[in-house]
Amino acid sequence: MDKVIKLIKNRSDIGAGTRGSDLGIDAIEIAAINKNSNYFNQYKFDDVKTHNQSIYDKNKSSFAKRIEHVVEQCTRVSNAVKENLEENNFPIVLSGDHSSALGTISGIKAAYPEKTIGVFWIDAHADLHSPYTSPSGNIHGMPLSAALSEDNLTSANTNNVAPETQQHWENMKNIGCKGPKITAENLIYFGVRDTEEEEDKQIEKLQIKNYKVEEVRYRGLQNCVAEALAKLEKCDVFYISFDVDSMDCDMISYGTGTPVPKGFDHLEIIAIINQIIETKKVVCVEFVEVNPLLDTKGNKMAEIAFEVLEGITETIKLN
Repeated sequence: MDKVIKLIKNRSDIGAGTRGSDLGIDAIEIAAINKNSNYFNQYKFDDVKTHNQSIYDKNKSSFAKRIEHVVEQCTRVSNAVKENLEENNFPIVLSGDHSSALGTISGIKAAYPEKTIGVFWIDAHADLHSPYTSPSGNIHGMPLSAALSEDNLTSANTNNVAPETQQHWENMKNIGCKGPKITAENLIYFGVRDTEEEEDKQIEKLQIKNYKVEEVRYRGLQNCVAEALAKLEKCDVFYISFDVDSMDCDMISYGTGTPVPKGFDHLEIIAIINQIIETKKVVCVEFVEVNPLLDTKGNKMAEIAFEVLEGITETIKLN
């Protein structure tokens, strides 16, 4: 039986430092309407309940803001992804901030506990902080550490994290099922170019491969993706996480929470994702961090994100 595409809409932005990415899904839908596309009428969807009202709560932990609510939100996303995979659906997750990726990865692991997950992280940021190292306390910079079950305690600049926050962090690492969901050897970055020292040390320690924009353009996109796929050939299933800040903010748009220049263009993003999908191992793709409140070009970021969404959906249907 062929897989059926199902959209999972997670309008949550509580893991971010800037409000507005919760509106990203609606902005993408508006982009589709303005393009006279019936994309969002073609596929069934799940709306994940959110905790966005928690932004009004006083932060109990400056090192992991609203972590108790992020744990609940990621658990909801995990359950939605797991249920859809068990129903033989292909979930395309549309989320606000990137903390949601922990929920998605946890849901994939919960659905396939015996399978090895390969992760392609297309992002300007490494997202390898923990409450012990984060300079901002924003949890959208921590999902991979939680998925890897890494605290990064080797850093010299560790935060003094309260016991309550430590317990929430432990809960976060055990969403879906106990223990690590992925291993560092099965994680590959594309486009990471804005990191802190603690993350750089982790990338070096864990030997995570990062295909930088300049390398992809110099060596050739197809060659780099083929090499990445060869590195992850022993993985049973793949997950692709696409943060729109992986794209060049000067070329595309500043409509994202943490824009970074010198990134990919959207055609490169489509080509990277499609080449991975063609392996037939991809079980879930996620789009994150479209923030229309920060877009200085109208709804440009959402329009480009929708182009990517359309471009990869056709490949999903063929594979």
